Amino acid sequence: MPATVWIIRLTATLALAGLGLLQTAAGADEATEPLASAAAELPFSAFFRRPIGPRGLELSDTLTQADGRQVRLVGYMVSQETPQPGRFLLAPQPVRLSEDADGAADDLPPGTVTVLLDASQRERIVAHRGGLLALSGRIAIGRAEEPGGRVSWVRLQLAPQALASPPPSPR
Repeated sequence: MPATVWIIRLTATLALAGLGLLQTAAGADEATEPLASAAAELPFSAFFRRPIGPRGLELSDTLTQADGRQVRLVGYMVSQETPQPGRFLLAPQPVRLSEDADGAADDLPPGTVTVLLDASQRERIVAHRGGLLALSGRIAIGRAEEPGGRVSWVRLQLAPQALASPPPSPR
């Protein structure tokens, strides 16, 4: 395995472990896999039709056909001044959102995904994690108004057990 792939995989594994999104066997030394390992990889680069035409950004067939399916997204957790309970944002590149200063005039990339926790965790606030995250869940495509008025077009619903256990303590 090339060193670059190994480093990216290790970074994603460590990031997921910090969020409690990996299923690990007690005392296992072998590599861990995400909970939904059967999920199809959906790159952010496949979200919109290319080239961008006179109508602006249009959802790609790849994205719309993924609606309702299990997918795996790899991206960066958006750093928010005011994190929302039960949800966080995932973007294709690192972004800091300044809701208090900028309001609705933010710099979020158009492909930003709203990641939703299970209903049993709707009050949980997920602390920001830097670096790449690999998340698996069921994707929903279409316009939806979020609490606070933000409109999302892509949402990733995590499995109920995704954050069932608290993040492991650092060693």
